[in-house]
Amino acid sequence: MAPTLVRVGTLVIKEFLAILKDPKSRIVVIGPPIIQFFVFGYAATFDLNNVRYAVLDEDRSAESRELLARFQGSPTFRLVGGLDSSSQVGDLMDRQGARLVLHIPPTFSRDLHAGQSAQVQVIVDGRNSNVASVALGYASAIVAQYNAEHGGNFAGRAPAAAEPSLQLVSRAWFNANLQSRWFIISALGGLIAMIVVLLLSSLSVSREREFGTFDQLLVAPFRSGEILVAKALPPMVCGMFDALLLAAAAVLWFGVPFRGSLLALVVALSVFICCVVGVGLFISSLSATMQQSLLGSFIFIMPNVILSGFTTPIANMPRWLQWGTLINPLRYIVTACREVFLQGGTLSTIWPQLWPMALIAAATLASANWLFRHRTA
Repeated sequence: MAPTLVRVGTLVIKEFLAILKDPKSRIVVIGPPIIQFFVFGYAATFDLNNVRYAVLDEDRSAESRELLARFQGSPTFRLVGGLDSSSQVGDLMDRQGARLVLHIPPTFSRDLHAGQSAQVQVIVDGRNSNVASVALGYASAIVAQYNAEHGGNFAGRAPAAAEPSLQLVSRAWFNANLQSRWFIISALGGLIAMIVVLLLSSLSVSREREFGTFDQLLVAPFRSGEILVAKALPPMVCGMFDALLLAAAAVLWFGVPFRGSLLALVVALSVFICCVVGVGLFISSLSATMQQSLLGSFIFIMPNVILSGFTTPIANMPRWLQWGTLINPLRYIVTACREVFLQGGTLSTIWPQLWPMALIAAATLASANWLFRHRTA
């Protein structure tokens, strides 16, 4: 046992030195993870802010000015100017001068005081359907609040007569302010760890082949299993280091709450990294050059990110595609990280995510071991 540990330790040190000496591998470990984390943290958000809008106020009354003041006071919208006629709307939308146009007709205040239904037209740029639908939702909420506060008074009735019999009081658990940044950043460590581990492990064997040192490694007194373990450990250590570093940055820099167990997070990341390193070594064993390894890694990364639920809910996917996500390890680590960060997850609560990853890790590592032995026989 002791000689085996010595041999594996020697190979692990050699692999760490190879990573540090190789510019491509060194950059993968240090630069991109930090850059990607901050780019995602600041740029990737589902919250809508500063939506450019224009106003066509044909009523020009105190009531219309009060309604417009509510839009101007909202951080969601940013006024870019007023329009004089409806003929200007088409040109403004064509050149994307505004995402939304608020049109108040000349009968707005008259209809309100007559107790009739007053209409306000909202024209949105539908080229980006997501932005359009969210902006419509915000605009509808502002109009509904305005109507709830003043609708009864305009008709000459007492305010109590206009109050609804049912009021909805909402409360969001785990993310009180519904900040999408928390949703994204809490799972970002797992995603970036996958990229780092996959690239490093996929380059490990192909780098030896490209540099001409792989044959020397095979004739050395090392078993194939020892070589494989030594190739796997450095990427795993680097991936865990990056993931924990980014988890700390999520809490300390972006203010994402960490309500769960650190042990649960470390265990989940460890099992997930085992899944990824098995895939990386499988790709590396198939590849003759580092370029082939990089290509194989990126072919693996893209569909895994799309099918992980990182940005789009898995429940919205077709049923047959949902079944396909069951073999995607990124799906489980994304859920586990969010549970630990936002929900206060522990080992017992994330167990439904751990055992599928353990099965995937066993399958990928066994496949990588078989292929490595087969290719080196």
